[in-house]
Amino acid sequence: MNSDKLLYLARESVLRKCFRLKPAELRLLSELMKDSRRSDRKLAKAIDVSQPTVTRMMVKLEKEKVIREYTMIPDFHKLGFEILAMTFLALDKEPDSKQFEKILNTFQNVLTFERGLGLKYSHVVVSLHETYSSYAEFERKLEDSLIAANSASFLVSLNDGYGFFSFSGFGKSAARAFTVSFRLC
Repeated sequence: MNSDKLLYLARESVLRKCFRLKPAELRLLSELMKDSRRSDRKLAKAIDVSQPTVTRMMVKLEKEKVIREYTMIPDFHKLGFEILAMTFLALDKEPDSKQFEKILNTFQNVLTFERGLGLKYSHVVVSLHETYSSYAEFERKLEDSLIAANSASFLVSLNDGYGFFSFSGFGKSAARAFTVSFRLC
């Protein structure tokens, strides 16, 4: 699929979602990204609607799978990890789904493995590592097991206190992004 086709499909997807979601629903999503543990009453106050309206919107968004899950993200550094690695791969051959699952199950430190498009790579692996040497061993095994033609990594130190994986930061800017997307409709 060429990049023009992908951009067209992405734009069409945004437009379809825009017509389906109301501004209050977009504000609710933004607030939930900041802190999904808040009560419906507090969420209602934040987006200036009634508590029953928040409850109805959440049920609707969950039913439509717009809200996929509520989760927590631990402090990985406190769990003993020093490095988050994003490893981009260009594979010689796409593994079939059973082979793919078998390969992934051999790596306990993989957070996600996704297909994608960009930077001349077709896949990205996001993983956690206790030390640089454990990362280097992981990368060697990963490339061998997936028959990678090419790879590149971006390493993030979990020691520097940037607040890694804080989706509340995404939530704070999501309202702006949602507003821009909504204007496209």
